Amino acid sequence: MARPGDPPEGTPEGVPGGGDDELRSVVFDESFVRAARLQEFSAQERMGDHAPAVRSRHAWSRSSPSRQAVVLVALIAFAFAAAVYMGIQHPYQQPPQPVAEPLRSTVVPLAPTGPVPGGQAADLLRHSPAAAYGTGGDGVTLPDARRTENFSESQVMSALTTAKDYLVASGIDRAVLTGDDTRRVRLLLDPGQFDQFDRSLGRPAPDGRHLATGWLVRFDPARVALVDEPVRVRGTLDVVERTSGTLEVTADHTYVYAVRAAGEKGADETSLFTVRREVRFHLDRDDLRNHRVALVDSAVRAGPQACAADAAGYLRPLLAGQSVKGDGPAATDPYASGPRTAAVCGVLAPDAQPSPSEKAE
Repeated sequence: MARPGDPPEGTPEGVPGGGDDELRSVVFDESFVRAARLQEFSAQERMGDHAPAVRSRHAWSRSSPSRQAVVLVALIAFAFAAAVYMGIQHPYQQPPQPVAEPLRSTVVPLAPTGPVPGGQAADLLRHSPAAAYGTGGDGVTLPDARRTENFSESQVMSALTTAKDYLVASGIDRAVLTGDDTRRVRLLLDPGQFDQFDRSLGRPAPDGRHLATGWLVRFDPARVALVDEPVRVRGTLDVVERTSGTLEVTADHTYVYAVRAAGEKGADETSLFTVRREVRFHLDRDDLRNHRVALVDSAVRAGPQACAADAAGYLRPLLAGQSVKGDGPAATDPYASGPRTAAVCGVLAPDAQPSPSEKAE
């Protein structure tokens, strides 16, 4: 009886153990098959005359995975180096970014006609033109925003808000007023004005380009201290479309500060110092997106202050009881070369200061 797995017709006659014994000498074991380096041709390739049935495998197909990885990394490195080289040598470079217009500024001291009134800050303010002024940032009010031909209402409002933030930071922030910290002001500037701003604060000069007091209000902390009384402010903000890509904001504000001599503790030694600032800002679309401004004009009139005082780096108030005699603007030599200096001075109107008779009431 045939066993399971035997051929249907049984074992061939005359062959011990079946037909497998005849082929035993030519059977390939597994190690021989794995070591073979032959590859069968495709049907298309075998159609040629006298084509061998097999061919040797290409060396690339026999290469190890590690060697293939090294070659691949080398190709990637070459492609990256070529891309960098082409980027450096490419004739079509990005156009340079426009440089912000430099600031032009003037600072005019206003000399008093007599001794500076002194007293308590609240009394001085009550009997001065600043009695009805707003306090701090609330004194910088915004007008209604209306769209222009090329700017939306929200963009116009953004321009006004950014200009207000600059006015508050540069004229009301106590850290800026005492000369301790100017970073908040700098961060609100167009980066194209950073160099001019830094030089103005680091090396102020009365040349119309590098007046620190053209950018901000500040007092020398070694000479002047601010009294604990809010800054009084009143003024206007206006905005127009200068070009299709630029808004122009004009600010005209009067700031009133209560000051005293540094180290002085007497409450009756306070005096008022008034600063009129007229500032013109430009804001392009990048400035609107990044909440920053470019100052193009700044005109400052401040007093009571001696005409001969150097106000390029700090405003220098005359304090309670002080006066000037024979004071006048610094001499100007028309034959001298070099930067133009603003050797000008004004007179502080008596009505701009608290009335002594009113103060005594």
